[in-house]
Amino acid sequence: MRLFVFGFGYAARVLAVRLQAQDWRISGTIRSPREREGLEALGVTPVPVGNRREMERALGEADGVLVSAPPDDQGCPGLRRLVPALARTHAFPDWIGYISTTSVYGDRRGGWVTETSRLAAQSPEGARRVGAERDWLEVGRGMGLTVGVFRLAGIYGPGRSTLDRVRQGAARRVAAPGQVFSRIHVDDLAAGLEASIARPRAGGIYNLCDDLPCSNNEVIAYAAELLGAPLPPEIPLAAALQSPSAQRFYSENKRVSNARAKAELGWRPAYPTYRQGLRAILRAES
Repeated sequence: MRLFVFGFGYAARVLAVRLQAQDWRISGTIRSPREREGLEALGVTPVPVGNRREMERALGEADGVLVSAPPDDQGCPGLRRLVPALARTHAFPDWIGYISTTSVYGDRRGGWVTETSRLAAQSPEGARRVGAERDWLEVGRGMGLTVGVFRLAGIYGPGRSTLDRVRQGAARRVAAPGQVFSRIHVDDLAAGLEASIARPRAGGIYNLCDDLPCSNNEVIAYAAELLGAPLPPEIPLAAALQSPSAQRFYSENKRVSNARAKAELGWRPAYPTYRQGLRAILRAES
């Protein structure tokens, strides 16, 4: 079995390791020659994104396709590259997964959202995700392809967690009473994608997140406790909002339900809360 990844990043790397253990062959796009060595070290076949012949060969051999590159102001770059290649090669993969984010829901003032909730993206990035989801689902219907959409909460994992930010002195507790966020450990994200590959459903849309939406301050406090580090001081929300990224982060307040992924895919997060996830990361480091 073969998986082709357009936009080989952090999550795709973890999924690749899981599938390679089941004898899958993985190929992924690179944008520059210097990225080749990194993919080859992982046992992944590099495919230059600008090389039409190599792209079509990898796509034509693929049983599954994962699109994880973010959309730009013209839409999804994966869709622009892959749909013409699919048409030219008459490729018909069993599964195509498009990686989106829960930013498509916008702000819900702390309320719950499910996959059937109205989409109300508030940021340009979120609006682009809404458009890319729509375009991929339309392509799936029009070409008879099994396209699924995966709306991801905030991803954390080894090397990319609150533990790292606390160690670096970069963690900031922000005075934002009632503000909650959903998140997902990268291993659980990969497991959700793997479950969908095993149970493909055309037009399937799934939220992938853990079971405990909570404040960022709660996660920071727990990470500091695990590390035996001082609790970072709390700063006013107005001070945090001087950063554009923080403005986007704190402009949305919602709880994301993962019930559909559990029911339809048989998926269960190994790390149902940040506590299990952070403890596992710390154990793996020791």
